[in-house]
Order: sequence, then structure tokens, then C-alpha cells
Amino acid sequence: MTKTVTTVSEEGFSSTNEIREFETSIDPNGEDAPDTLEALLAAYGSCYVPALRVGGQQRGADDLGKIEIETSGELNDDDKLESVAFEIHVEAEVDDDTADDVVERAFELCKVHDALKDSLHAETTVTTDAF
Repeated sequence: MTKTVTTVSEEGFSSTNEIREFETSIDPNGEDAPDTLEALLAAYGSCYVPALRVGGQQRGADDLGKIEIETSGELNDDDKLESVAFEIHVEAEVDDDTADDVVERAFELCKVHDALKDSLHAETTVTTDAF
């Protein structure tokens, strides 16, 4: 199976991405659309949500309820991504050991995490019973 995205830039730095029947815009300057690193962080967080749900089901936390992840990326002096952090809030009340097990399993399941280099590992905090 192959995933294909067509990225088009008519002029300047902004681009439109055609993903199947969907279209997204990315503006590296962040003026007219999310910038490239924001788009990467959004994809990482969006991939990690279902990984958390499946990880929860596999590690004894069957229904996490509402999940909110604040994904932040620290930039180095060259404005390149140096580190990623997830601040995770889940509706369900889960003990710390189970939460740690779910988080680790989610990293194993997350396809975006797998695609990133090993040195770019999201530091993670989890707040349970958040909503």
C-alpha cells in the first residue's frame, strides 16, 4: 500500500496539499495557514489519539472518554524542531501505572511516531480525570 499526497505551490512559499478528496493548506511563514512544523505536530497528535484509545483497550483502560493533547515543539537556533512534548488530558480516571502502560503502548502503535527519528521522542505528561 502506498500513501500519496500531492503538494502544489502556485507562487511564494505556501502550498496546497491534495490528500485523496481532501485539501489542506500549509504556509511555512504561518501567515495564511498553519506552518510546516505546526502541520507535523498536528499529524503527530492526531495519530497519537487513536493509538491512546487502542493502547487503553489493550492495557485495561477500556474507555478513556474525551482526550485532549497539547502538542508542543521546541525549536533550535535554526528554527528546526528539536523536541516534542505531549500534554495529555483524558476524561477517565486512570491510575498512574496504567496511564504509563497506555502511553508506552500508544507510542508503539502510533505510525507518525514510528516515522520520526529516534532522537525526536515526545516527552509526555498525562492528566487524568481532566473533564
